[in-house]
Amino acid sequence: MTYDKAVVQSILDQALAEGRSSLSAPEAKQVADAYGIPTPGEGLATTAEEAASLAAGIGFPVVLKIVSPDILHKTDAGGVVVGVDSAEAAVAAYERIVTNAKAYQADARISGVQVQKMLVTGGDVQEVIVGAVTDPTFGKIVAFGLGGVLVEVLKDVTFRLAPVTGDEARSMVDGISAHEMLNGVRGAQPVDKDALAAVIQQVSDLVEDFPQFAEVDLNPVLAGPDGATAVDFRIIVDAEAGKPVERYSQDEILTAMTRIMKPRAVAVIGASNEDGKIGNSVMKNLVNGGYQGEIYPINPKGGEVLGRKAFASITDVPGDVDVAVFAVPAKFVGGALEQCGQKGVAGAILIPSGFAETGEQELQDEVVAIARKHGVRILGPNIYGYYYLPESLCATFCTPYDVRGSVALSSQSGGIGMAILGFSRSSRMGVSAIVGVGNKADIDEDDLLTFFENDDNTNLIAMHLEDLKDGRAFAETASRVSKKKPVVVLKAGRTAMGARAASSHTGALAGNDKVYDDILRQSGVVRAPGLNEMLQYARGIPLLPTPKGENVLIITGAGGSGVLLSDACVDNGLQLMTMPADLDAAFKKFIPPFGASGNPVDITGGEPPSTYRNTVALGLEDERIHALILGYWHTIVTPPMVFAKLVAEVVEQYRAKGIDKPVVASLSGDVEVEEASQYLFEHGVVAYPYTTETPVQVLGAKYRWARNAGPLGS
Repeated sequence: MTYDKAVVQSILDQALAEGRSSLSAPEAKQVADAYGIPTPGEGLATTAEEAASLAAGIGFPVVLKIVSPDILHKTDAGGVVVGVDSAEAAVAAYERIVTNAKAYQADARISGVQVQKMLVTGGDVQEVIVGAVTDPTFGKIVAFGLGGVLVEVLKDVTFRLAPVTGDEARSMVDGISAHEMLNGVRGAQPVDKDALAAVIQQVSDLVEDFPQFAEVDLNPVLAGPDGATAVDFRIIVDAEAGKPVERYSQDEILTAMTRIMKPRAVAVIGASNEDGKIGNSVMKNLVNGGYQGEIYPINPKGGEVLGRKAFASITDVPGDVDVAVFAVPAKFVGGALEQCGQKGVAGAILIPSGFAETGEQELQDEVVAIARKHGVRILGPNIYGYYYLPESLCATFCTPYDVRGSVALSSQSGGIGMAILGFSRSSRMGVSAIVGVGNKADIDEDDLLTFFENDDNTNLIAMHLEDLKDGRAFAETASRVSKKKPVVVLKAGRTAMGARAASSHTGALAGNDKVYDDILRQSGVVRAPGLNEMLQYARGIPLLPTPKGENVLIITGAGGSGVLLSDACVDNGLQLMTMPADLDAAFKKFIPPFGASGNPVDITGGEPPSTYRNTVALGLEDERIHALILGYWHTIVTPPMVFAKLVAEVVEQYRAKGIDKPVVASLSGDVEVEEASQYLFEHGVVAYPYTTETPVQVLGAKYRWARNAGPLGS
């Protein structure tokens, strides 16, 4: 698309020079014209007679609106009159609008009254909203949803990071809950979705080219079969909205994070021989955890700590130090960090609390300034430390952990970190790393993603977070990483984002959790609804092979489980396969006459192990089936461990033939199903007792990642 950027720059420069916070309606019209955004015919009247003349020229009916830099919400001020159908009515409307505006705000500057062609609504025409806002977390985001009063009542809106591509713009049009209304209902013709997508992309390009446009609000946009027209165009100006965010380069991040996660030497600031002290626990974990690098205790009293020579200052250490773990009160951190900077330390792990989380923002800022001066990266403060198992590194005061695997986890909360640790131990989930980020004064999830993206020891990253310091950096990094490795996020605070002041409908709508939801999805992130789901996704997704297609088949020994499993498939975006006639006949050979061979395949509860074996084998063998969900019912004919062992055996047999499909199982029965589920997990089948929802949730999460990472089956 070709835009007249010179016109827009001139308008923006004038608004900034005059210290205005918004563009006038005529200026917004010029901006729309410069970017090809369709608007109704209109003009600016400064007298009642001029309003009548303009209205006659444009053609009745018209709408009259107040034009004032001090009145943004025209309707609230009584500054809008619709349905003006004659010259006399235009004169009366002009006078009424000006009177209302002065009564609403006596000192308001009134530039005139906008006279605009009134477009017909209803029938085939739908009101929608298109906008853009400068989000404090993600920067420029674009919004689309139902317009008019519906947008405030229903909040049916979707968001994307700007700039959006044509495909992304079109996905927004189809992404609202009420998108069927745009397809035409009750005989109405469908709207021109391509025209709507074009308007979304034009708004996206506008705020990308002119970031000082803090908010752009087109509400309503009237969409019909023949196109889309922006009836009301509001633009908020803020010079600060275009300020670039300072970031480390990917190479700088990777270099620092590699030294932090794979250090050759670690110093413990505040190392102690006294049991119960954090400095003692950190030392014990480093030593007893099996870390093979150098460990340097730092204690002003010198002497020895755990039999190792202690140094009064890190600057006294004879060799290089990559990481310093701080176990001293907050007030002593700055001085010790200055010495770490002089020593050339790459990472400072700030365990102490007493910083921004307790209101001491100034102290935290001072510490960050010291670190920046010396090029030291800070993890924390207010954290439990971190684990990196490939290096046998337990730089934490928590209990050691030694079950190695390919899952990297992080948490913003210490309590959640302990839950991660406990779950990992209880479920025997192998991990590559567990990292606390705490206040995120410096290192955040973006830095961790960059390291784990390049870490051969990590195949999945799961993150608990309460906020994102630089959401755009995270989204850009996650978009890249999630193409290679699943990224699972538990975003806390879904229901309490907190209201913030906004000058437009778009700005107000951007204050809800839908922004996080849509942009995380846009970035390929698998969002977990709760802590248990995050942990189960982390445990289960790596076990499941990537599906080669969408066809999911349920095989169950209990009709009730089959219904619940079917519901769970719908809830998790899984496609139940339509059973072909030949496959239906094949299943019927193995199940009793009173069973059901549709989807679900119900083998009934009294069947022997051979029935499970034969039906599971058929499900694996037929290439039209891409994933299996098994519903087991505890019976004396096929006890839980018999079921578990036969399923594991069949799955392994087909893997040996090169056939590896996702298989998940739901086990209903007495306590023996717990051991059977664990056995299946240990043999590569994601299985859970007492729940039909969880195994399907994990399979759905695998599918969501796989669809984003590339075409299924590629």
